[in-house]
Formats: sequence, structure tokens, C-alpha cells
Amino acid sequence: MSKPSRTVRLEHLQGRLGNVAYEMTKFHFSGFRTSDAWQPAVNAYRCEHCIRICVDLAGVDRTAIELAVSPGQLTISGHRDAPEPSRHEGHAMQVLTMEIDHGPFERIIALPRQVDRARVSAEQRNGMLWITLPLQHH
Repeated sequence: MSKPSRTVRLEHLQGRLGNVAYEMTKFHFSGFRTSDAWQPAVNAYRCEHCIRICVDLAGVDRTAIELAVSPGQLTISGHRDAPEPSRHEGHAMQVLTMEIDHGPFERIIALPRQVDRARVSAEQRNGMLWITLPLQHH
């Protein structure tokens, strides 16, 4: 085999490997946003046996969070009240800065088809919602 044809074959294999790696690791996050909803920040990780998603939901009571898993999609929605001084701290007379999102929120995340929807679980700790999406065994 001559050197130029070996180089072409190697480049072809590298390209195919790159495509496989991309398909295995791609994660699409929807840009969809209703006019009144804010989107919480999300980190997503593909682990050995599952996908783990961490959602920044500081100040959101777990009863105010809804998760919906459908084929190829995870929807995280709910409501966060505006953080304001409590009555015993005194009445706020003026808002100086208001940067913390509040009100309804929604985040839609595309999922690989091999997620086992029946075994999805979630836990909230330190203001973060951790969602575990087990992968189906083939």
C-alpha cells in the first residue's frame, strides 16, 4: 500500500470515529422559551450507565417542580417566588437591584432514545436538582 492511499484511509477512519464520538456525546438544549418563563442553568453529564442532569434551582421548593419525561425529551418546569425580605426583617422600601429570576420557569432538554423512562429519579440538595436518567440495557 502506498503512503498517499494509507493517509487517505487513515483520514477516512478518523472522520468516521469523529462522527461516532459526536453522536455518542451530543446533547441538544432547546432554545424554546415562553414569553413569561425563565430558564434555569443546566449541566448535563453522560455517565457509564446513565445521564445525570444538574439544574440550578436555588430557592425553589421541590413541590413547585415538575418533571416530564417523554420519548427523546425531558421537560423541567415550575415556579420560583421572588426572594424578598421577610416581614420580621422589615418592609423593603426600595428595590436597589433585582437580578434573581423568579416566576414560572421551563427548560426542555433533548434526550437520547435509550433512556429508561420508568427508572428516572431526582433529588434536590444544596439548591441543585439532580436528575438521573438510566440508560436502557441492550
